[in-house]
Amino acid sequence: MLTELKDSPLFSGMTEAEIEDCLTYSGAKIVAYKKDDIIFHQKELPSKLMMLLDGVVVIGNNSSDGRRSVVATFNSTGELFGEVFVFLNKKSYDHYAQAAAASKILQIPRNFIYSETNQKTTWQSKIIANILSILAHKAYFLNQRLQVMSCATLRQKTAKVLLQNAAADGKVTLGMNREALADFLNVARPSLSRELMKMQEDGLLLIKKKTIYIKNIEELRNIL
Repeated sequence: MLTELKDSPLFSGMTEAEIEDCLTYSGAKIVAYKKDDIIFHQKELPSKLMMLLDGVVVIGNNSSDGRRSVVATFNSTGELFGEVFVFLNKKSYDHYAQAAAASKILQIPRNFIYSETNQKTTWQSKIIANILSILAHKAYFLNQRLQVMSCATLRQKTAKVLLQNAAADGKVTLGMNREALADFLNVARPSLSRELMKMQEDGLLLIKKKTIYIKNIEELRNIL
């Protein structure tokens, strides 16, 4: 487990010995959940930093009329979820977290993050720096998505996300498959596929299997 944790963003730059000390000192626990178990409830006060070790976790909410909707899914080892609320003083969760499959969650008490000592250890400082980095990356991602979703048409949204992820040679590296991109744009996958094909027909893109190249960056920018 220590090897896996060492590769996670939260423990980046830490040795296995530092990670072990951190887990012991903080009182962290690994909690197993069965499929459909609730990890935390909507309106519950956060008391632990949650990291997915194994399984799948969905984040959702319940509307006033009883409808349930999923707003995010986590399925990668090392992902944090619900962490923003841990740092909002006395702010309860807006959503619930539920195991979509048998899952194991590393839970680090919130008090450890806020512990005040005369001199923090090296690994405490690294944990705090890593948390700031994780929050900054998520804030950047949300800002990028806000820019995309503020576009009026599907073509504009598609152009925006392709330009955001294009290299100097025009090659686009998205870090997500076509289905995930469709979810990111909040459109049906067939609609996205049709739009990409139209953009290729119009000479804007070149699509080779799973790789997309921008043929005319200036013309693509003019769409926005």
